[in-house]
Amino acid sequence: MALKEECGVFGYYSTEDRPNIAKTVYYGLFALQHRGQEACGIAVNKDRITTCKKDLGLVADVFSDADLSAMPGSISLGHVRYSTVGSNTRENAQPLFVSYVKGTLAIAHNGTIFNADELRRELESEGALFHSTNDTEIIAYLIAKARINCPSVEEAVAQVMPKLRGSYSMLVMSPTKLIAVRDPFGIRPLCMGRIGEDYVFASETCALDTVGADFVRDVKPGEIITLHHGKFTSDERACTCNTGACIFEHIYFARPDSIIDGQSVNESRVLTGKLLAKQHPVDADLVIGVPDSGLSSAIGYSMGSGIPFGLGLVKNRYIGRTFIQPSQSQRERSVALKLNVLKSNVAGKRVIMVDDSIVRGTTIANIVRLLKKAGATEVHVRIASPKFLYPCYFGTDVPDSDQLACRKYTDEELLKKIDADSLGFLDVDTLDQIVPNAQVKFCKGCFTGNYPDCPAEGKKKNMFE
Repeated sequence: MALKEECGVFGYYSTEDRPNIAKTVYYGLFALQHRGQEACGIAVNKDRITTCKKDLGLVADVFSDADLSAMPGSISLGHVRYSTVGSNTRENAQPLFVSYVKGTLAIAHNGTIFNADELRRELESEGALFHSTNDTEIIAYLIAKARINCPSVEEAVAQVMPKLRGSYSMLVMSPTKLIAVRDPFGIRPLCMGRIGEDYVFASETCALDTVGADFVRDVKPGEIITLHHGKFTSDERACTCNTGACIFEHIYFARPDSIIDGQSVNESRVLTGKLLAKQHPVDADLVIGVPDSGLSSAIGYSMGSGIPFGLGLVKNRYIGRTFIQPSQSQRERSVALKLNVLKSNVAGKRVIMVDDSIVRGTTIANIVRLLKKAGATEVHVRIASPKFLYPCYFGTDVPDSDQLACRKYTDEELLKKIDADSLGFLDVDTLDQIVPNAQVKFCKGCFTGNYPDCPAEGKKKNMFE
């Protein structure tokens, strides 16, 4: 099993109507498709009237040219979703659009609020009715409630932030404003760019590149950026030095061509491979990577070891990441559909196979068996992350500890389970070495058990399912 991450967001702000604004957001979401493949949506504001289209499925399947051409406007936001809170239904697709006494709000949210159940009960006791089972609707209610007694939407957002525990990189659209906000730990990425005089926001810089935007900077952890009548304002009241960005963005989630908080993702992955070559050397004939996130790490291992890098696994480009499959049995079946072995490259060779992580161990065991069936004489597995020993509370679907292979099995038992000839993980004490240019500190809780924040009971739960 590979990990899953829940969402990507993209926003566009202009002082003038743009007939192709929805198409620009569409291209931005297309670049972020790897962050969520269950559902997607786009909301556009024109003359204070919001049009929203969303549905289950991939970006290319949900939107037609006719759809996009029928959505001109000056402000827009979009979302791609993988569910970590709330089931995969159309009601849970984003952007979430609400009408309230002060007007309308549309919200696109990347992250997980782990005290959502407590907040929801509080709102329900006051008469709130919910139409979805995701935590984004809770945020929308809180902002709408705060806005009644606030001078502005951005001030309402600022008042709600201290109530939210967890992760959120979020875009909020009112009839005249686009607001970008990142939680004080900066757990999920969010960056800002420019297309001429227009502003764009995206979960990753690769989306800025896709739409031809110039990168301006990352949204700071805790910062609220508001665009209104062409004016840019920044509220840094919640900004601190106590950041905890997700280190796994650099190991797995983000596209390798993205730069997050000053750090190249591809460079981080190459560095994991170089470190693995030093920490877990082995005699072999070929280094291969598990597509796609393992490829850069495998190149790094080859560079560090001097063992040639080559292609050993071919990916079916029409199959999404295995984490997209909703059940474990479907994920297992999808491995054979997703990957095939390049037999002429691995037959008769001692192979070092580099992958990003081991969660339950099932997927990697299937890949090892495929390689040996294709004639590899030895398969040495190297993992470009430390052992997963603890759950994640911030939107990464690292399950509770009793489901993690590295907690359930000893090293010897795990080696036997995956049927490899040797197994090596990245040393947790060397994680900081893979992000030498980063402008933030990182959360490594799923490896160390030390989190910037977590539920008092220390258990993952979802009252909505």
